[in-house]
Amino acid sequence: MRDKRRHGCLTAWLIFMIVANSLGLLGNAYFALNPKAYEVTAVQQGLRAVPSLTFFLLTCLSAFSIACAIALFKWKKWGFYGFLCISVTAFIINLSIGISLLQSLLGFVGVALLYGVLNIGQENKGWTQLE
Repeated sequence: MRDKRRHGCLTAWLIFMIVANSLGLLGNAYFALNPKAYEVTAVQQGLRAVPSLTFFLLTCLSAFSIACAIALFKWKKWGFYGFLCISVTAFIINLSIGISLLQSLLGFVGVALLYGVLNIGQENKGWTQLE
């Protein structure tokens, strides 16, 4: 069995995903626990009111995203499919809270980029090394 080697771009992308989703988790958790804070922000920015349950769901999705990135670091293919499921779920949530179809579809860009970086390289291509 050969040693698994990760392409540098994949490593950088996974680290970015962990950091970004950690920040998303903190922001979503803050609004889930402080719905009045979101209401003030929404009014100031002309945003639509969103039920606090939505932020709880987004907090859970952010936590699962971090778990999926860690799984990919550990060469688990389910991490990729987890990101795909998260994107579909976020797409549905975004549409349900009034975000436009185009903006909602942009959530799939992250999965496409992840698939792309998983396929960079030849001998150290991440996708073929996933279990």
